[in-house]
Amino acid sequence: MGIKAALPRYELYLYTAVLAGAMIWAGSWIFEASSENVGRKAFKESVKPGWHYFGRKMDVADFEWIMWFSTFRNHILFALTGHVIFAKIFTLIAPKHRSLIFGVYGGLAVLVTMGWTFMALILSHCIILYSVALVKWKSLCFAAGLATLASIKLEPYNSWQETLVTGSFDLQDILFYGGCGFTIMRCMSFALENCEKKDSSYTFSDLLKYNFYLPFFFFGPIMTFDRYHAQANNTKLTRKEREMWNITTKALLHLGIILVVDVFFHYLYILTIPSDMNLVTKLSDWCLAGLAYSNLVYDWVKAAVMFGVINTVATLDHLDPPQPPKLESALIYNLDKMMYVYDYIGGDHDKIFKELLATICTFAITTLWLGPCELVYIWSFFNCFGLNFELWVAKLFSFPPFSTIEGVMGEAMSCRIHSVFNAANFWAIVLYNVLSLNSLEFAKLVGRRLIFKGFPLSTLSVLCVTYCGVQLVKERERQQALLDDLEPVKPVDGKEKAE
Repeated sequence: MGIKAALPRYELYLYTAVLAGAMIWAGSWIFEASSENVGRKAFKESVKPGWHYFGRKMDVADFEWIMWFSTFRNHILFALTGHVIFAKIFTLIAPKHRSLIFGVYGGLAVLVTMGWTFMALILSHCIILYSVALVKWKSLCFAAGLATLASIKLEPYNSWQETLVTGSFDLQDILFYGGCGFTIMRCMSFALENCEKKDSSYTFSDLLKYNFYLPFFFFGPIMTFDRYHAQANNTKLTRKEREMWNITTKALLHLGIILVVDVFFHYLYILTIPSDMNLVTKLSDWCLAGLAYSNLVYDWVKAAVMFGVINTVATLDHLDPPQPPKLESALIYNLDKMMYVYDYIGGDHDKIFKELLATICTFAITTLWLGPCELVYIWSFFNCFGLNFELWVAKLFSFPPFSTIEGVMGEAMSCRIHSVFNAANFWAIVLYNVLSLNSLEFAKLVGRRLIFKGFPLSTLSVLCVTYCGVQLVKERERQQALLDDLEPVKPVDGKEKAE
């Protein structure tokens, strides 16, 4: 209730002003901390020379971002451009063999990049899980897939496999775990879909063509086998109205975001500062809140950009890939576990016990996927608890007297009350994700300062600003819902109408 309630425009303008002012204020604290401490010894490894003419150094603490968009940018562009060119040529010449060309080009690119030992390792995973898939027993497919995934995440098996792949470039380890991990998840998707095929089985070549699609190979997203197989083998290729315009717009948007992030990294050292606990303890509450919030937003932006760039290439290939996550805790929605575990066990996600079981199973697999360790255990526990807590609160407020009170107060007031709870829930998300993005010590410090030592001024101020942000997000969702449903907007009163 309340998603389609239009708040008065002056109220939304007030929320916008408060949020903008708070972000500028917090940003000024972070900028000051970045500028004054750029020469600290703790910054030596992660703050490197950047814009020489502006006298600004750059935060390079995120190895993955720097490698993708700086060091190996040209290599990646070359590989993806080659994929697009070959895909386009053979789509015109031999549309029936499109998926084969995808697989062959991707396999050759992986072989050249990682070497024949890595290719042999990948093929061994594919052969093992394909053999299990022929049995058409879902439980066995799951067990084999998870056991294979554990082999690259748990000692001593992961060290043994990693020694088979040696290289001289910095992304070797990242590409090893990305390629192996996503290969195993794709093989699990293939095996589970093969169980649903009653009359016959998919071929081994179908699995290879699916697995070696280059844009998805190292970093996903995972497109389930049934969807990929149907779309990659579709010979009736047409473009939707204004589709190329949308693809171009998204490509330019992603380029713009990359440039904006580059600018921020030269002025706001949001990734390096939290690693220096001696400095962090001296910062103001507003600076800490800004650092925690900006780290979560940056991680979402990074995921959205990486997914977006890959998805743009996939869309050029006439595929309809999964969309980027809306929240950091929505990791489960970008793995095929969501379809085969979370949705399968949870059903429509409105039963308390089923949802609890679904989230426990999903985050148990996610823990294995990320690599079992203390931080991952804590992160998984709190994310699992958070998803269930939202359902518990929703169920509680669906019973009298809460449901009766909500029905009497009207949609606009209901929206305001819901946003209060959502603001508190958002900061819970920030805190239990910051511990995985930065460190447990930083997360504990932020929690103590904002909840205990900063109470009531800092606590209520941060929640107030967050409440404003939540209301603006809800307004965006309301407008999108109205566009989707093509329903008239209800005015708040006799004069005020929604935008």
